[in-house]
Amino acid sequence: MDIQQLYEFCLSKKGVTEHFPFDEDTLVFKVGGKMFCLTSLSEWEKGTPSLNLKCDPNVAVELREKYEGILPGYHMSKIHWNTVKVNEDVPDKKVVHLINHSYELIFSSLTKKVKEEILKFDN
Repeated sequence: MDIQQLYEFCLSKKGVTEHFPFDEDTLVFKVGGKMFCLTSLSEWEKGTPSLNLKCDPNVAVELREKYEGILPGYHMSKIHWNTVKVNEDVPDKKVVHLINHSYELIFSSLTKKVKEEILKFDN
């Protein structure tokens, strides 16, 4: 997976917007105003990309045990967020699954009104 594939995939999801709320390096994807994916652009340039993704706490522990490239979330809640090292031992297919999982967790936490607004529009 490269940064362009990540970018296009995240923005193809309903209601997703991109932001740089922290600095010019940290790209954040949000749905309904809530973060579901964060990544450092400079780390992609260095060849050491990673993503911070929300994760069900029980699943997060299992993933960290199974993959060396999945760690507790960097600068995030270690219970609810994972840092996933891209292009290491986590297959791209699994990374896509984890992005979807993060998106769904955030989307499901939105109010009914916000969900309906998002679902009204096509990307």
